[in-house]
Amino acid sequence: MHDLKDKIAVVTGATRGIGEASARALDAAGARVVLTGRTALDLHRVAGELANDPIVLESDLSPPKSGTELAERVLEAVDGVDILVNNAGIPMRRTPDQLTEEDFDLVFSINVRSLLMLTLGLGPSMIERGGGSIINISSIASLRGPLGRVAYAGTKGAVDAITRALAADWGAHGIRVNAICPGLIATAIWEGDRQNIPGLIERLEDGIALKRWGYGDDVADVVLFFATEASRYVTGEVVAVDGGMARVGAAPRPRK
Repeated sequence: MHDLKDKIAVVTGATRGIGEASARALDAAGARVVLTGRTALDLHRVAGELANDPIVLESDLSPPKSGTELAERVLEAVDGVDILVNNAGIPMRRTPDQLTEEDFDLVFSINVRSLLMLTLGLGPSMIERGGGSIINISSIASLRGPLGRVAYAGTKGAVDAITRALAADWGAHGIRVNAICPGLIATAIWEGDRQNIPGLIERLEDGIALKRWGYGDDVADVVLFFATEASRYVTGEVVAVDGGMARVGAAPRPRK
Protein backbone atom coordinates (compact mmCIF):
# COMPACT_ATOMS: atom_id res chain seq x y z
CA MET A 1 0.00 0.00 0.00
CA HIS A 2 2.93 2.37 0.65
CA ASP A 3 4.71 1.74 -2.66
CA LEU A 4 5.84 4.96 -4.34
CA LYS A 5 8.36 3.47 -6.75
CA ASP A 6 8.77 5.61 -9.90
CA LYS A 7 6.93 8.52 -8.28
CA ILE A 8 8.38 12.03 -8.08
CA ALA A 9 7.73 13.93 -4.85
CA VAL A 10 8.53 17.56 -4.04
CA VAL A 11 8.94 18.58 -0.40
CA THR A 12 9.35 22.24 0.50
CA GLY A 13 10.99 23.22 3.75
CA ALA A 14 12.85 19.89 3.69
CA THR A 15 15.83 21.01 5.77
CA ARG A 16 14.50 19.85 9.15
CA GLY A 17 11.47 18.91 11.22
CA ILE A 18 8.29 17.84 9.45
CA GLY A 19 9.76 18.46 5.99
CA GLU A 20 12.83 16.35 6.64
CA ALA A 21 10.78 13.55 8.19
CA SER A 22 8.36 13.62 5.24
CA ALA A 23 11.19 13.47 2.71
CA ARG A 24 12.67 10.47 4.50
CA ALA A 25 9.30 8.68 4.61
CA LEU A 26 8.61 9.27 0.92
CA ASP A 27 12.11 8.12 -0.02
CA ALA A 28 11.74 4.98 2.10
CA ALA A 29 8.52 4.19 0.21
CA GLY A 30 10.40 4.38 -3.10
CA ALA A 31 9.80 7.93 -4.33
CA ARG A 32 12.45 10.15 -5.84
CA VAL A 33 12.34 13.31 -3.75
CA VAL A 34 13.04 16.89 -4.80
CA LEU A 35 14.18 18.67 -1.63
CA THR A 36 13.72 22.43 -1.43
CA GLY A 37 14.56 24.92 1.30
CA ARG A 38 16.68 27.93 2.19
CA THR A 39 19.72 26.20 3.72
CA ALA A 40 21.86 24.35 1.21
CA LEU A 41 23.96 22.64 3.88
CA ASP A 42 20.93 21.04 5.52
CA LEU A 43 19.38 20.10 2.17
CA HIS A 44 22.55 18.24 1.18
CA ARG A 45 22.73 16.61 4.62
CA VAL A 46 19.22 15.17 4.17
CA ALA A 47 19.84 14.26 0.53
CA GLY A 48 23.00 12.41 1.47
CA GLU A 49 20.95 9.98 3.55
CA LEU A 50 18.26 9.26 0.94
CA ALA A 51 18.37 6.27 -1.39
CA ASN A 52 16.54 7.25 -4.57
CA ASP A 53 18.69 9.86 -6.33
CA PRO A 54 17.26 12.94 -4.58
CA ILE A 55 17.45 16.41 -6.11
CA VAL A 56 18.36 19.54 -4.12
CA LEU A 57 16.95 22.95 -5.06
CA GLU A 58 17.83 25.80 -2.76
CA SER A 59 14.96 28.30 -2.65
CA ASP A 60 13.69 31.28 -0.65
CA LEU A 61 9.90 31.50 -0.96
CA SER A 62 9.47 35.01 0.44
CA PRO A 63 10.11 37.18 -2.68
CA PRO A 64 7.36 37.83 -5.24
CA LYS A 65 7.16 35.19 -7.99
CA SER A 66 9.35 32.79 -6.00
CA GLY A 67 6.70 30.05 -5.96
CA THR A 68 6.25 30.24 -9.72
CA GLU A 69 10.00 30.30 -10.30
CA LEU A 70 10.54 27.27 -8.06
CA ALA A 71 7.89 25.35 -10.02
CA GLU A 72 9.78 26.16 -13.22
CA ARG A 73 13.06 24.95 -11.70
CA VAL A 74 11.46 21.72 -10.51
CA LEU A 75 10.12 21.01 -13.99
CA GLU A 76 13.55 21.66 -15.47
CA ALA A 77 14.96 19.00 -13.14
CA VAL A 78 12.25 16.34 -13.53
CA ASP A 79 9.69 15.44 -16.19
CA GLY A 80 6.73 15.96 -13.89
CA VAL A 81 5.50 15.65 -10.32
CA ASP A 82 3.23 13.11 -8.65
CA ILE A 83 3.33 14.31 -5.04
CA LEU A 84 3.73 17.80 -3.59
CA VAL A 85 4.22 18.40 0.13
CA ASN A 86 3.80 22.12 0.84
CA ASN A 87 5.62 22.26 4.15
CA ALA A 88 7.62 25.49 3.90
CA GLY A 89 6.34 28.22 6.18
CA ILE A 90 7.28 30.58 8.97
CA PRO A 91 5.78 31.00 12.44
CA MET A 92 4.88 34.45 13.68
CA ARG A 93 3.92 35.53 17.19
CA ARG A 94 2.45 39.03 17.12
CA THR A 95 -0.34 40.38 19.30
CA PRO A 96 -2.81 42.66 17.47
CA ASP A 97 -1.10 45.78 18.83
CA GLN A 98 2.32 44.53 17.64
CA LEU A 99 1.40 43.40 14.13
CA THR A 100 2.67 45.59 11.30
CA GLU A 101 1.79 45.57 7.62
CA GLU A 102 5.33 44.36 6.90
CA ASP A 103 4.80 41.42 9.27
CA PHE A 104 1.53 40.59 7.55
CA ASP A 105 3.07 40.73 4.07
CA LEU A 106 5.99 38.50 5.07
CA VAL A 107 3.97 35.70 6.66
CA PHE A 108 1.35 35.68 3.90
CA SER A 109 3.99 35.77 1.15
CA ILE A 110 5.56 32.52 2.34
CA ASN A 111 2.69 30.65 3.97
CA VAL A 112 0.02 31.43 1.36
CA ARG A 113 1.16 33.15 -1.85
CA SER A 114 4.20 31.01 -2.61
CA LEU A 115 2.42 27.82 -1.54
CA LEU A 116 -0.42 28.49 -3.96
CA MET A 117 1.72 29.66 -6.86
CA LEU A 118 4.09 26.69 -6.55
CA THR A 119 1.06 24.39 -6.54
CA LEU A 120 -0.47 26.06 -9.58
CA GLY A 121 2.87 25.82 -11.37
CA LEU A 122 3.19 22.08 -10.75
CA GLY A 123 -0.47 21.12 -11.12
CA PRO A 124 -0.47 20.82 -14.94
CA SER A 125 2.35 18.26 -14.79
CA MET A 126 0.25 16.20 -12.38
CA ILE A 127 -2.68 16.40 -14.78
CA GLU A 128 -0.45 15.20 -17.64
CA ARG A 129 0.66 12.25 -15.50
CA GLY A 130 -2.94 11.23 -14.79
CA GLY A 131 -3.29 12.63 -11.28
CA GLY A 132 -1.39 13.06 -8.07
CA SER A 133 -1.51 14.12 -4.46
CA ILE A 134 -1.00 17.56 -2.92
CA ILE A 135 -0.46 17.68 0.84
CA ASN A 136 -0.55 21.09 2.49
CA ILE A 137 0.96 21.43 5.95
CA SER A 138 -1.36 23.75 7.85
CA SER A 139 -1.59 24.11 11.65
CA ILE A 140 -4.05 23.72 14.49
CA ALA A 141 -3.87 27.53 14.59
CA SER A 142 -6.48 27.32 11.82
CA LEU A 143 -8.79 25.25 14.03
CA ARG A 144 -8.65 27.18 17.30
CA GLY A 145 -8.02 30.78 18.33
CA PRO A 146 -4.38 31.00 19.39
CA LEU A 147 -3.27 33.97 21.45
CA GLY A 148 -0.88 36.39 19.77
CA ARG A 149 -0.90 34.74 16.35
CA VAL A 150 -3.61 36.54 14.44
CA ALA A 151 -1.70 36.84 11.14
CA TYR A 152 -0.20 33.35 11.35
CA ALA A 153 -3.62 31.82 12.09
CA GLY A 154 -4.99 33.73 9.11
CA THR A 155 -2.42 32.15 6.81
CA LYS A 156 -3.32 28.68 7.95
CA GLY A 157 -7.03 29.33 7.60
CA ALA A 158 -6.27 30.38 4.03
CA VAL A 159 -4.31 27.17 3.44
CA ASP A 160 -7.29 25.10 4.61
CA ALA A 161 -9.63 27.00 2.28
CA ILE A 162 -7.22 26.67 -0.65
CA THR A 163 -7.07 22.93 0.05
CA ARG A 164 -10.83 22.51 -0.29
CA ALA A 165 -11.12 24.76 -3.34
CA LEU A 166 -8.29 23.06 -5.25
CA ALA A 167 -9.74 19.67 -4.38
CA ALA A 168 -12.91 20.78 -6.16
CA ASP A 169 -11.07 22.30 -9.14
CA TRP A 170 -8.74 19.39 -9.78
CA GLY A 171 -10.67 16.35 -8.58
CA ALA A 172 -11.84 15.53 -12.11
CA HIS A 173 -8.17 15.29 -13.12
CA GLY A 174 -7.39 12.68 -10.47
CA ILE A 175 -5.57 15.11 -8.16
CA ARG A 176 -6.28 14.76 -4.47
CA VAL A 177 -5.66 17.80 -2.25
CA ASN A 178 -5.58 17.44 1.53
CA ALA A 179 -4.17 19.35 4.49
CA ILE A 180 -2.57 18.31 7.76
CA CYS A 181 -2.80 20.48 10.86
CA PRO A 182 0.07 19.59 13.21
CA GLY A 183 -0.18 20.44 16.88
CA LEU A 184 2.75 20.67 19.28
CA ILE A 185 5.59 19.07 17.33
CA ALA A 186 9.04 18.88 18.91
CA THR A 187 10.95 20.48 16.06
CA ALA A 188 13.89 22.89 16.11
CA ILE A 189 11.54 25.86 16.52
CA TRP A 190 10.69 24.64 20.02
CA GLU A 191 14.07 23.24 21.00
CA GLY A 192 15.36 26.29 22.86
CA ASP A 193 12.18 26.70 24.91
CA ARG A 194 11.98 22.97 25.64
CA GLN A 195 15.54 23.00 26.96
CA ASN A 196 15.48 26.29 28.84
CA ILE A 197 11.99 26.85 30.28
CA PRO A 198 11.46 24.62 33.32
CA GLY A 199 8.18 22.73 33.26
CA LEU A 200 7.21 23.87 29.75
CA ILE A 201 7.12 20.38 28.29
CA GLU A 202 4.88 18.98 31.03
CA ARG A 203 2.65 22.07 31.19
CA LEU A 204 1.84 21.98 27.50
CA GLU A 205 1.40 18.20 27.56
CA ASP A 206 -1.36 18.68 30.11
CA GLY A 207 -3.51 20.26 27.38
CA ILE A 208 -3.08 17.30 25.01
CA ALA A 209 -5.40 14.31 25.24
CA LEU A 210 -2.61 11.84 24.45
CA LYS A 211 -0.29 13.53 26.98
CA ARG A 212 2.77 13.89 24.79
CA TRP A 213 4.31 16.16 22.18
CA GLY A 214 4.37 15.00 18.60
CA TYR A 215 7.44 14.36 16.48
CA GLY A 216 8.19 14.76 12.80
CA ASP A 217 7.52 11.09 12.15
CA ASP A 218 3.99 11.41 13.59
CA VAL A 219 3.17 13.88 10.82
CA ALA A 220 5.25 12.16 8.14
CA ASP A 221 3.24 8.96 8.52
CA VAL A 222 0.08 10.92 7.66
CA VAL A 223 1.88 12.59 4.75
CA LEU A 224 2.70 9.09 3.50
CA PHE A 225 -0.94 8.06 3.84
CA PHE A 226 -2.05 11.00 1.69
CA ALA A 227 0.76 10.41 -0.82
CA THR A 228 -0.16 6.79 -1.50
CA GLU A 229 -3.11 4.80 -2.76
CA ALA A 230 -4.12 4.25 0.85
CA SER A 231 -5.95 7.61 0.57
CA ARG A 232 -7.22 7.10 -2.99
CA TYR A 233 -10.79 8.17 -2.10
CA VAL A 234 -9.91 11.05 0.23
CA THR A 235 -9.73 14.67 -0.91
CA GLY A 236 -10.52 18.11 0.45
CA GLU A 237 -9.88 16.98 4.01
CA VAL A 238 -8.17 18.95 6.78
CA VAL A 239 -6.84 16.51 9.37
CA ALA A 240 -5.47 17.48 12.77
CA VAL A 241 -2.38 15.53 13.83
CA ASP A 242 -2.16 16.91 17.34
CA GLY A 243 -2.85 14.22 19.93
CA GLY A 244 -6.34 15.68 20.34
CA MET A 245 -5.20 19.18 21.26
CA ALA A 246 -7.52 21.18 19.00
CA ARG A 247 -10.83 19.37 19.37
CA VAL A 248 -10.64 16.97 22.30
CA GLY A 249 -10.72 17.60 26.03
CA ALA A 250 -7.64 16.66 28.03
CA ALA A 251 -8.21 14.50 31.08
CA PRO A 252 -5.85 14.66 34.06
CA ARG A 253 -2.85 12.37 33.98
CA PRO A 254 -3.56 8.94 35.48
CA ARG A 255 -2.27 8.59 39.00
CA LYS A 256 0.61 6.21 39.42
